Amino acid sequence: MNPAEVLRSAWHGIAANPLRSLLTMLGVLIGVASVILLLAVGNGSAAKIQSAIDGLGTTTLTVRPSGQGSSLTTDVADRVAAAKLGHIDKVVPQVSTSQTVSAAGNSSDSVSVVGTTPDYFSIGTSTVASGSAFTEAEADLAAKVVVIGQTTATDLFGSVRSALGSTLQIDGTSYTVKGILKSQSSSTASDADSVVIAPLKRIQRSFTGFDDISTLTVTATNADSVSAAEGELTVLLDQLMPSTASTAETSSAQTSGSARSGTSSSTATYQIVNQSSLLETQAASAQSFTTLLGAVAAISLLVGGIGVTNVMLVSVTERTREIGIRKALGATRGVILSQFLVEAALLTLAGGIVGVGIACIGSTFEINGTEPVILGWSIPLALGVSVAIGVFFGAYPAGRAASLRPIQALRAD
Repeated sequence: MNPAEVLRSAWHGIAANPLRSLLTMLGVLIGVASVILLLAVGNGSAAKIQSAIDGLGTTTLTVRPSGQGSSLTTDVADRVAAAKLGHIDKVVPQVSTSQTVSAAGNSSDSVSVVGTTPDYFSIGTSTVASGSAFTEAEADLAAKVVVIGQTTATDLFGSVRSALGSTLQIDGTSYTVKGILKSQSSSTASDADSVVIAPLKRIQRSFTGFDDISTLTVTATNADSVSAAEGELTVLLDQLMPSTASTAETSSAQTSGSARSGTSSSTATYQIVNQSSLLETQAASAQSFTTLLGAVAAISLLVGGIGVTNVMLVSVTERTREIGIRKALGATRGVILSQFLVEAALLTLAGGIVGVGIACIGSTFEINGTEPVILGWSIPLALGVSVAIGVFFGAYPAGRAASLRPIQALRAD
């Protein structure tokens, strides 16, 4: 028999029991759809994590006060900037507070109000979408100008267009809206777009005072120099923010990401968080999560393969007499073996194709807060595995069919 006749014979065998064939395909279908969709969920989760970490900046170092009674001051920020360390590009101090913001008869409570410098808009995701950021001159003069988030703009003014150039009040003081930020995603429960950003000196003068700052963000000159920048910053901060203990120890890793301190954890006065190390850790975790989901889904595909074996064994038993007649008419062992292997492969391939379609439809829906992102290689892989499963699990029933003696097969009821 030529290949076309083998395919035709296999197809007639499948069509002879449509319900049984459909149920066999269902097991493979579920397995293939699960593999593709769960890998897509894992990939989507990894993409979401990476987007959040990238928003923090992979060349960014964040300095925070650490230890009881320790503080980070404006003087420390100024001296770090004045030092002009070789691997450090920008030094951006920040203060933050929560205030009630009002405008046009509307008000929002507990809005995050950040005081910083113009460089703040070039080191992370807080980029200006319309209007402009405040200038160095406005920052030096503590001008009453702000850049606001999308949520703040719509809550107070109804639309972004109406907000630009308008006036809002923070604790009764009027500020002019110079710019609107690009919408940001948030990995926390708080709304990253509910924010007001103003010159550092203005917020210090009005709300926080001129001494302490909340954080100091430092960017390295490039991604390859982050470690060198961290080392330079550690040496300088050890001098500017000495340990409260009598004897300082060398830098040690903290338990939070890649946080480091210039002294032992019990007497540390500052903490440095390296975002690039956080990215590596999160990426590794996401990869492990994706692999685990794929392994779980592969189990269902294995179960579908076992179902193929069961159905094909039943098919061989039911068609024993047919096999005997074909052998008596000259069909070789190879022809019989090929027919049953092709039947199994066709069943699993059909189930795989339908499973791919269902997975593609399922990926258009958000699953548990995550938008699935299908991996391009997962589709041909799932289809290839489904056919391989059909051949592998169909090999034993096909072998049994091919090994039947014509006399024994013809005597079967």
